[in-house]
Amino acid sequence: MATLAISKKRQREQHTDHSVQGTEHSSESRSSKEEDTLFSSSALADSDYDSTDSESSQFSGLSEDDSEEESETYSDTEHTPEEFQNQPSDIKINEYEYDSSDEEDIRNTVGNIPMHWYDDYPHIGYDLSGKKILKPQTGDELDHLIEQSENPDYWRTVKDPQTGQNIVLSREDCAVIQRIKSGKYADKDVNAFNIDWPSSFESEVEIHPLSNRPEDKRSFIPSKWERLKVGKMVHSMKMGWMKTPSQRKKELEEKNDEDDHYYDLWSNEDENDRSRLKMHIPAPKITLPGHAESYNPPPEYLFSKEERSKWQETDKEDRRQDFVPHKYSSMRAIPAFKNFMNERFARCLDLYLCPRQQKMRMNVNPEDLIPKLPQPKDLQPFPTTEAIVYTGHKDLVRKISLDPLGQWMVSGSDDKTVKFWELHTGRCMKTLDFDDKVKSVAWCPNANISLVALAVGNHVILVNPGLGDKLIVTKTDELLAESSLPEQEKGLVTTWSEYTSDSQEFTESNLRLKVTHSKSVSQISWHAKGDYFAATLSGAGNQSVIIHQLSKRRSQCPFSKPKGLVQCTLFHPNKPFLFVATQRYIRVYNLLKQELSRKLQANCKWISSMAIHPGGDNVITGSYDCRLHWFDMDLSTKPYQTLKHQKKAIRSVDIHKKYPLFASTSDDGSVVVCHGMVYNDLMQNPLIVPVKVLRGHVTTNGLNAIDCVFHPNQPWLLTSGADSTIRLFS
Repeated sequence: MATLAISKKRQREQHTDHSVQGTEHSSESRSSKEEDTLFSSSALADSDYDSTDSESSQFSGLSEDDSEEESETYSDTEHTPEEFQNQPSDIKINEYEYDSSDEEDIRNTVGNIPMHWYDDYPHIGYDLSGKKILKPQTGDELDHLIEQSENPDYWRTVKDPQTGQNIVLSREDCAVIQRIKSGKYADKDVNAFNIDWPSSFESEVEIHPLSNRPEDKRSFIPSKWERLKVGKMVHSMKMGWMKTPSQRKKELEEKNDEDDHYYDLWSNEDENDRSRLKMHIPAPKITLPGHAESYNPPPEYLFSKEERSKWQETDKEDRRQDFVPHKYSSMRAIPAFKNFMNERFARCLDLYLCPRQQKMRMNVNPEDLIPKLPQPKDLQPFPTTEAIVYTGHKDLVRKISLDPLGQWMVSGSDDKTVKFWELHTGRCMKTLDFDDKVKSVAWCPNANISLVALAVGNHVILVNPGLGDKLIVTKTDELLAESSLPEQEKGLVTTWSEYTSDSQEFTESNLRLKVTHSKSVSQISWHAKGDYFAATLSGAGNQSVIIHQLSKRRSQCPFSKPKGLVQCTLFHPNKPFLFVATQRYIRVYNLLKQELSRKLQANCKWISSMAIHPGGDNVITGSYDCRLHWFDMDLSTKPYQTLKHQKKAIRSVDIHKKYPLFASTSDDGSVVVCHGMVYNDLMQNPLIVPVKVLRGHVTTNGLNAIDCVFHPNQPWLLTSGADSTIRLFS
């Protein structure tokens, strides 16, 4: 920019000199000179790069003829620059050292483009005829260093980016650059501060005023804000906040007259640090020495050889004493303590590294932390004592079930027998023998049907026990006789079969129907209406749960994929829902929509049993890791409360249908009875209170109480155990 400004300035000066001096010549001489100038310019363009041997020949731009014409053109000393007036005429003039035209003579016609585009090319642009303008020869760094040391004008030599030629700046050019760098005008004759500005105000009195607006009203009345400010100042002076200079001077003199001056060391401390100093806690004192540390301890404190060897073998952390008691005749015979420095060093470390903090102890009564639960006597009735013991089985009793009226009981055992009992008297009414162990028994919940489902091996056998009302027994046989066996469905491996009326099983054992499965049946559960029952198979994959319809003699598998190891299944008491308990989850399926409604997550390793509240919104589960979970399905999919009253695996759980009671049996021989009240108010959580622990069964082969069932009408509890007995608690 500085170079461009200098060149423009030279052009303006030369153009001015030429225009002034040119007026003295005639028009003819002026026209001839213009023609000569045009001719010399064309010659300059044509003979631009005729020779490439040296730098001077490349950039001289003039031939011999052109030089003669040029010398004739500038023969007049008035048109020749001062630098060349004293030089002989036969010397060739370098036209790059000055400009004789009004505009800058730009030989490089590439246009206004960045010249660094030609960094990788040997030329630097093109002339008017389209020929390449080769770059001048540039030396290496060594040449530049030599030139810098030998050339006195090196510091003011600049390079033209368009032509690549070095230009030496004159002193005037350097002065212009210095003025531009210092923020001044390039021309030193320009003075921007001595400008004759027209004065706005003069001493002469004018006729018309500058503003003829009338005075404001506020200029005639006292200022409101000044009055308020003065009032504040007066109030400050009355209160002693604002003092006069004389008062301030007097106070300063009194302060300087004080003899004692103290420097506050803690003036830069924060309030927190000061509070730390106020709450200083002294270090705990060292415990005083006892009899064992005396120089003459009693004989009972001295170690024997065995005690000494035992003390040496014990780790330092486990020793009761850090030293061995010694006995000396006098204090003069006591040697220096070997571990004195170690103990002092450990004491210093304790004081330095162990923080001491004052803790606010809460004076809380431990009894207030215990939740206030009602007394068990206020929650009666519930079973408390053992009333009847049912004996007759020879092996453990796995499952028991009661009829809907609570008059009869059926039990299945590993001794391959099924016994029917009269509940109130404890008398065995009937015994059925089978070829395999009886895993499960379930009495039909419909009081108008007298049917019992038995799980024996791979079969589900339906039995009409023939107990109770004869009318209901006869009606049950008629209902079974009305329906016939349908054709076998493809895809299922279950088979329905009937016992003929003239067979021994039909007449003596009262067996009516048999459903054969591919795997052994572990559990049976009835629907509330008594037409459907679900069978749980062990290790059957996607056919682990099969639902059977009694009236149409057909079976269906609700799942197409295995859902895990199914432990048990139950029907919802009121809605068409099916609860399927796997190892860790309880899935609730909507049978009408055929979709998963909810998935409950039990925080246990293995679910063993499950029971549903009569309302259908609460579920309890027992697990083999000694936990009982209560689920409130309206609240969450996780357990509302977890009870861990038993120390071993929980085998069975049950909920009473009328009373707010539920129970669980465990291998530790305990039967825990709890009060579980469910309120109609959704804002109130269920109340769960353990009320009684019942015991009576004898542990056999690591098993104790296996199953428990509540009486349908009375607050009674029946349990079966591994000691082959059934016990009634009332």
